[in-house]
Amino acid sequence: MPDANPARATAREAIALLTGAAGFTEHRPPPSPLPPDGPLGWAGYDAARERASARTGEEESVVYGTGVVGDRPCVLLSFEFGFLGGSLGRQTGDRLAAAYELALTRRLPLLALVATGGSRMQEGMVALTQLQRVAAASVRLRAAGLPQIAVVRDPTTGGGWATVGAGADVVLALPGAQVGFAGSRVRPPDADPYAYSAEGQFGAGQVDAVVPADELTATVTHWLRALGPHEDLPAAPVPRALSVADSGRVAPLPETGREAVARARDPRRPRAEAYLADYFAVRLPLHGDRSGSTDPGLLCGFGLRGEGQPVAYVAQCGTPTRPAGYRAAARTIRLADRLGVPVLTLVDTPGAANDAEAERAGAGAAIADAFAAVAAARVPVTTLVIGEGGSGGALALAAPDNTHVTVDSYFSVIAPELAAAILKRPPSETGATADQLRLRPQDLVDLGFARSIVG
Repeated sequence: MPDANPARATAREAIALLTGAAGFTEHRPPPSPLPPDGPLGWAGYDAARERASARTGEEESVVYGTGVVGDRPCVLLSFEFGFLGGSLGRQTGDRLAAAYELALTRRLPLLALVATGGSRMQEGMVALTQLQRVAAASVRLRAAGLPQIAVVRDPTTGGGWATVGAGADVVLALPGAQVGFAGSRVRPPDADPYAYSAEGQFGAGQVDAVVPADELTATVTHWLRALGPHEDLPAAPVPRALSVADSGRVAPLPETGREAVARARDPRRPRAEAYLADYFAVRLPLHGDRSGSTDPGLLCGFGLRGEGQPVAYVAQCGTPTRPAGYRAAARTIRLADRLGVPVLTLVDTPGAANDAEAERAGAGAAIADAFAAVAAARVPVTTLVIGEGGSGGALALAAPDNTHVTVDSYFSVIAPELAAAILKRPPSETGATADQLRLRPQDLVDLGFARSIVG
């Protein structure tokens, strides 16, 4: 691939970057000739196609077939931007639909290398309706439990972004790529160009990672291993307890509710990052809620254990969880459920964010969606409470009948300070209130909420 701008590679260069010596076997759909100058009789359209073919060596704006990335077979489709701007016409739709069908028939992941300016205006509504064909093909693949990964190149705009790109389960982008529904010639003249970039889309939670070209093969290989398809996988093992110094010392259980709360709030205890780093050999983050927001206090993604077992994770980081975090969590859990991958959740929050911005962003609906995603999951969901378990904002990510707690955690219907305030008790009675709430790890086991105490 040319070093100058990998995001502007040709369709075949993009494929070769990922498949390397493993090679690529091209497929073609049955011929479906167009009428002279296309369905609209657009004067000069045939000549434009001939020039595009002569310039690029391609018959259409999409190349597809089977290949191996790393050690993982998959179906690849790649857009040739040099062929009429990578635009979608009827014959492009034929190739896209055939690529999805090939993945469905062979039960392989679909990897799309996208670079397109949108629908082909020389074919009018015939071109535009190809987006419906792509959406239907994507739905069939999703229903079959097969993953879709998109690598968005420069540029990725219009309907190609809104279907093949943004419609994928995981969206990776090459640095500096133009990414957005509105292309450069149709957006408002005063629009901020950063919003239409790979980096801007990542910041808005629409792209999972911006990956340099020299890291792309390894990253995609890890994702293909994590997403499958898989045979039935066992439940995620419960993470081991981590002490402050990771010495392996077993800490005693807290004697009082006040002590349990103090230990959970101790800034020296291990946080989610430490647990995830200890648990996974490889982590592959999913970023954002796909609605324009992110929550840095909630980590989501898929990981590979040392023995190669994939596990999806949702981890709170000790801050109030925002609506974007709950939406990202629900997205992750539903994707894992569809692909048959077990889920691990790490609970650690004083509660859901309760500021006005969170209410305007739909806190209630987002929490409800997280509850629903956990409740509907057919794959095993395992929860470890590693710190604070603050009310429904924490419970939304806890697995019924499969929640475990660490010795430096608590879980409560409400924070003891707030309970005392509601009961009109003085602050001096907060400790007694904490005892009444029975929020210690051993209380949670006795009450039947937790299955075990870890460490």
